[in-house]
Amino acid sequence: MAVPKRRQSNARTGSRRAHDQKKPKQLHYCPKCSTAIPSHVICPNCGYYMGRTVVESEDAAE
Repeated sequence: MAVPKRRQSNARTGSRRAHDQKKPKQLHYCPKCSTAIPSHVICPNCGYYMGRTVVESEDAAE
């Protein structure tokens, strides 16, 4: 099995890991109620997704 001949420097390790940091979640706003939600998720406030109401909310039923 291949084994490295020399120890890898901290700079080389850090430059390799430069893109591994955590990124914030991509949020977009519901076109119906303007609530910030993650993409590809049904709006928990109004139940709207992909141009139609998928889940009936209790506020809309009253």
